[in-house]
Amino acid sequence: MLTAENGQFYLNDKPFQILSGAIHYFRTVPEHWEDRLEKLKALGLNTVETYVPWNLHEPRRGEFEFSGLADIEGFIQTAADLGLYVIVRPAPYICAEWEMGGLPSWLLKDKDVVMRSSDPVYLSYVESYYKELLPKFVPHLYQNGGPIIAMQIENEYGAYGNDQKYLTFLKKQYEQHGLDTFLFTSDGPDFIEQGSLPDVTTTLNFGSKVEQAFERLDAFKTGSPKMVAEFWIGWFDYWTGEHHTRDAGDAAAVFRELMERKASVNFYMFHGGTNFGFMNGANHYDVYYPTITSYDYDSLLTESGAITEKYNAVKSILADYQTVPADYESVLSSEACGRVEVEEGVSLFDTLAEIGKRTAHIKPLSMEEIDQAYGYTLYKTTVNRSGELSMGIEAVHDRAFIYVNGTYQKTIYINDEQKKTTLVFPEKINTLEILVENMGRANYGEHLEDRKGLTKNIWLGEQYFFEWEMYAVELDILPESYAKQEDSRYPKFFRGTFDAPGRHDTYIDSEGFTKGNLFVNGFNLGRYWNTAGPQKRIYVPGPLLKEQGNELVILELEHSSVSEVQLVDQPELAAVVKS
Repeated sequence: MLTAENGQFYLNDKPFQILSGAIHYFRTVPEHWEDRLEKLKALGLNTVETYVPWNLHEPRRGEFEFSGLADIEGFIQTAADLGLYVIVRPAPYICAEWEMGGLPSWLLKDKDVVMRSSDPVYLSYVESYYKELLPKFVPHLYQNGGPIIAMQIENEYGAYGNDQKYLTFLKKQYEQHGLDTFLFTSDGPDFIEQGSLPDVTTTLNFGSKVEQAFERLDAFKTGSPKMVAEFWIGWFDYWTGEHHTRDAGDAAAVFRELMERKASVNFYMFHGGTNFGFMNGANHYDVYYPTITSYDYDSLLTESGAITEKYNAVKSILADYQTVPADYESVLSSEACGRVEVEEGVSLFDTLAEIGKRTAHIKPLSMEEIDQAYGYTLYKTTVNRSGELSMGIEAVHDRAFIYVNGTYQKTIYINDEQKKTTLVFPEKINTLEILVENMGRANYGEHLEDRKGLTKNIWLGEQYFFEWEMYAVELDILPESYAKQEDSRYPKFFRGTFDAPGRHDTYIDSEGFTKGNLFVNGFNLGRYWNTAGPQKRIYVPGPLLKEQGNELVILELEHSSVSEVQLVDQPELAAVVKS
């Protein structure tokens, strides 16, 4: 087993330096796991680390998923087959720029639950989840012949709360389920006091200022082993922002400092991958910052798994301290598949009965209240007044398209500086429709209770209007019937087909479209927002493709000036800001 004593890790009673890289199995298609892990091993690392997102494995309360992207045991076994050790971080909360930090949205249906605390109701949900999850790790523990050498308790808890009873509960859960393995907590240097347990190893998360960070750790727990559980070598991007990069030489220089100190290191990220579907999170500070679909992170491998200058710089440093393996020759490649015509289409409004789930209530209900996790919610009511009526936008989370009598009026967004708007109702009896997009729940900080849709009734023309219809559109079902494009209301689905000889990775360049979601063969690749950036193209992993007859579906929310897209062989992240 892995142990720690006198500032040193030991494995089988021999000094051991953890050299690890983060790969999130849920951000990379299973067919690519081996390729990414081979590249990790070829760098000279001995361990792979991954988070475990609760909302992926229990998407609805009591319904568990452990296949496909959620096949955590398959990922662990792939690492074991390559001779790698594994660190697992199965905290109920993971942050990771992932939707709601990995917490399932159904927790928000109970407005009294106190998340990330020793609240008995919250703990009962965690206990139920852990009863399904934790036993799966037991056969993969190192002492049972598997690769798992360590597991984390919660995640950066000191940056959120101070409930030691909660952390103790999680530790006892591991013990109750037979997870006799090395345990640790991780926090930024400024938060280790609140996020640690007395009898559990404390590790640090940082990207620079090595000496100051370890001095803080020594002052808190003298003789602690020096480990950076997250060595931040890049950063994530958000819509309407710029693409973040970190100089390869700068990241490698800090890594050399860590090697000089014989510190253990986990690169965050070694390979970032993709926020498929609706699983991007958001940071909410002064304003709301939804994370883009790509989780490239300017890491050691690109989103599609290509080796970077930063990878080579780190390998060069590592070669000064140990023998590094030969480079791994990947057989994967990307290819341009050319033009795809998307001339068939149907309005979302014309397919609601097929793809939406209807609920009626006296007032509008949030997504969580109607058991909807992600996607879009259409709210509909009757306004029996005419003229110009003002309304506040505080209830809208996050972005909404407003229609009166079927005619588009305006778009409102949570970040709009003006918190009131005016709508025109031309008739004595009018139909008001509000289509709300959940652009990703907050994954960090004080806004974790980030309910979506309309979070309360809207105050319209100095009064409330009652009796609402709601249609939950999660896009787990796509329309079956399309027709040649005609003028119809947006949002609209567009459909086309294409061939992909060789089934290589590719990228969708949807220039001419505005904002929406892309699907290939029914798989939700994620969001695009071409007028916002920085991401301009969406990654398509080759294993999702067929040699012939692939179906591309585009849900365009706003407007399109074209009826085709291009499949190209390179990504594009516009503009750059140095981290």
